Amino acid sequence: MNKRPFSAFQFLFSFLDLAALNIAYVLYLFSYDTGKQLDRAYLLLFLFVNLAWVISCSLFSIYSERTFFRTENFIRSTAKAYFLFLQLVVLFMFFYSYEFSRAFLVTSLLGFGGILLLTRLLYIWIARYVDFEERLVKKVVILGYNDIGKKIANMLSAEARNTSILGYFEDEERVQELSMYPILGNLRDCLDYAIAHEVSEIYSTLLPKDNEYLYELAEVAEDNFIRVRFVLDYNLLINRTMHVDFLEDVPVLSIRKEPLTELGNKIKKRAFDLVFSTCVILFLLSWLVPIIALVIRWDSKGPVFFTQNRLGRDKKIIKVFKFRSMKVAEKDAEYKQATKDDDRITKVGAFLRKTSLDELPQFFNVWLGDMSICGPRPHPLKMNDTYKQVINKYMIRHFLKPGITGWAQVNGYRGETKELKDVEGRIERDIWYMENWHFWLDVKIIFLTVYNIIKGEENAY
Repeated sequence: MNKRPFSAFQFLFSFLDLAALNIAYVLYLFSYDTGKQLDRAYLLLFLFVNLAWVISCSLFSIYSERTFFRTENFIRSTAKAYFLFLQLVVLFMFFYSYEFSRAFLVTSLLGFGGILLLTRLLYIWIARYVDFEERLVKKVVILGYNDIGKKIANMLSAEARNTSILGYFEDEERVQELSMYPILGNLRDCLDYAIAHEVSEIYSTLLPKDNEYLYELAEVAEDNFIRVRFVLDYNLLINRTMHVDFLEDVPVLSIRKEPLTELGNKIKKRAFDLVFSTCVILFLLSWLVPIIALVIRWDSKGPVFFTQNRLGRDKKIIKVFKFRSMKVAEKDAEYKQATKDDDRITKVGAFLRKTSLDELPQFFNVWLGDMSICGPRPHPLKMNDTYKQVINKYMIRHFLKPGITGWAQVNGYRGETKELKDVEGRIERDIWYMENWHFWLDVKIIFLTVYNIIKGEENAY
């Protein structure tokens, strides 16, 4: 079933809620002392209330399908999110130690609650005519009670929250056990049942070449607006999970899914990298680089920057920039990993490495297009030559641009790799990132990176 028209309602209400929050704030500015509109405390609070509302909505999954399209769940989750939002804002005002106007509290916070109430009444009115729940429930039956049929049933019940699995159709002599879903009849009973019970989709684990009746079933089903989907068990051919793409109408099997091979995702990621790195370079590095450069030169002799050849995407050799954090040593010393209490690290270098400030020049690499904000961390060339011989799938990580930070790093695999299992854990998470990338995963990694820096990491040396 096509759910795009209904996803528009999800976007509409999420937009209305965020707009209501900001409108309530602006109403305060124009209704009372307008001199406060430039007050730093009120501007900080303005940013915080937006963040608090987004966090509250996320925690209670207000706009997810499971919640949004069920009226009772949506209203209940909205109330919970609003009260959590109030608590977060009150905590902020308490710790910020600033005397905010009572008029602000009434107009902004309670006004926002009032607008939320109106939008929920609008939702109830719309739901009466659209009937979200009934229209979004997809009724499914499965042809063939076998291992792949049971797997399809488990996947649909776990992932498709608005799918109702009515049961299986299978010849009686082939059923040798009790099933989780009922056996509704023989194969030839399927069409009549599907039409009578308004089934949306029929999943067939049986192929037309093995049963010619399935050609007839597919044609009659489509005439009655029932989709028929044939499930191919590729494990009969290849004993591993596969990803299916299409070259026009020809199915193509891939070993793994790679979201960043799609042009739209490439543009999204590059645009984000370019905007983010430009902001960091203009607003942070423009004044911080000269300060750090002076401190490094004052602390020890040698260049301010350290550059090293590393392997980038698709076997491309790139020069990675860092602030120098070690004493200038012999030629091959740069290929030796930094260890705890390493005597090569300078006093200033120890601070730079602990706070990850030594990595900041890599934003120039991002801006030039050699690296990304998030991705697998680039390893020295000699490390690649060593580990690609002993770790399976090691070089797969180089299908992506290397990153300043990555999924492996925010999950504890940062810094020195003391044992082979440490490198294996890093590679496993790099490949997971490549197969599961989406824009918000990058945002999550950035927030976790900042959090880990503030908290302090054991391997940051």
